[in-house]
Amino acid sequence: MIGLPALQGVYLRGSGLTENADSRLQVISRKELRELVRSQLLMLLEQGNLQGAKALLVPVQPADIAEAIEELPEAKQAIAFRLLSKDEAIEVYENLNSNVQQSLIEEFKRQEVLDIVDKMSPDDRARLFDELPAKVVSRLLGQLSLIERQATALLLGYEAGTAGRIMTPEYVSLKENLNVFQALERIRSLARFTETVYYLYVVDIARHLTGIISLRDLVTAQPEQTIGEIMTRDVVSVSTDTDQEEVARTIQRYDFLAMPVVDREERLVGIVTVDDVIDIFEEETTEDIYRMGGVQSGGDDYFQTNLLTVARRRVVWLLVLLLTNTGTTAVIHSQEDMLKKVVALSSFIPLLIGTGGNVGAQSSTVVIRSLNVDQPQANHPLWVIQREAFAGAILGVMLGVIVVIWAYFLQGSLAVAIAVGISLIAISILASVAGSALPFVFRAIGFDPALMSAPFITTAVDVLGVFIYFAVARFILTRI
Repeated sequence: MIGLPALQGVYLRGSGLTENADSRLQVISRKELRELVRSQLLMLLEQGNLQGAKALLVPVQPADIAEAIEELPEAKQAIAFRLLSKDEAIEVYENLNSNVQQSLIEEFKRQEVLDIVDKMSPDDRARLFDELPAKVVSRLLGQLSLIERQATALLLGYEAGTAGRIMTPEYVSLKENLNVFQALERIRSLARFTETVYYLYVVDIARHLTGIISLRDLVTAQPEQTIGEIMTRDVVSVSTDTDQEEVARTIQRYDFLAMPVVDREERLVGIVTVDDVIDIFEEETTEDIYRMGGVQSGGDDYFQTNLLTVARRRVVWLLVLLLTNTGTTAVIHSQEDMLKKVVALSSFIPLLIGTGGNVGAQSSTVVIRSLNVDQPQANHPLWVIQREAFAGAILGVMLGVIVVIWAYFLQGSLAVAIAVGISLIAISILASVAGSALPFVFRAIGFDPALMSAPFITTAVDVLGVFIYFAVARFILTRI
């Protein structure tokens, strides 16, 4: 184990390098480094060595400190957080998950909370307030400084999940008549109060967005040139009511580090930065995965949610699927006469419905993903469905040949083997078409395609697959 002096002495930010007692560089992964910090921090706190714990955290990145604190026992989290300097505490607090943030608020004295919350970025503060009880938000909001209160109230005034709600009002704006020297002086005076200075936004006297200039272009221009001469007038922007996922896609499409946000009068009111986009992608992807699995997340951390709440959210889909599966039971019950004559048919029911469900789940997954990331193919549903139908047919033939041989080997009945093989081909085609078509149908009627989840498609294919199987089997067995 790397000792405390080694860790605090040469922790190289972002590199994953440490130096051991023999002064030899040792490369460790970021994951190993975080685990090392967490384990040593916990050990020092249990020993009551607060000075050692404080020294341990000095060279560590705020994001890594936040993760280490989150993994501590709840009783130790507040103690570890109090060891941080005021400036570092603000950065670490912004990186903590909402549950730990709320827990720390309850632990701290009122002034300690206000000092931290008041210095947070407005967008991070608004995100925190979204998670807190209304009574706590009202109390904290009323005690913020005037500027921070106005900035936070501005963001909270926009609908959740929109550009207005996730933007930060902290940016650098310039006027066209400023020269490069004057602009650089303005940037120096405002840089510490803004989230980013990589992009600089040009506005007129009424704050209408008229252009944009990168810091690179500014520092490479001649000092006497004006902003109006070097700025780009073709600006890509989003409005305050633009959905946050569309904002993220736009930033991704144009490889921006930040996106300007304008109101209905085209006045610049804030910017959305790339770190917000990463959070959006994570949030949206998690939500889609939960939906595709038939789990309602409710926007909460699944593993931090009360078990009764988890069960209540999951039981809705399970009840729907349970009722739908009764259709499979009804189909099988209606074929009792044939099953009594050819008992071997029942042996292959799990194989057929399992394969159909898997094929349908694969098709739905690729189609839902293409819809969510707005791939060009998603605008041609008939082409996609036709392609998946052919893919299902090919898969069905490949699997069907193997199953016919295997079924004949197991049961010694050519008629049953052929019935199973043909049914598998038909079910594979049906599952591919259903898995690819239903997400498009959901999107057309205004629902999230992710709601057309794999469990739902699997259950639907089960019912139709069993019906197809018995229909094919009855046709073949009555003629052979």
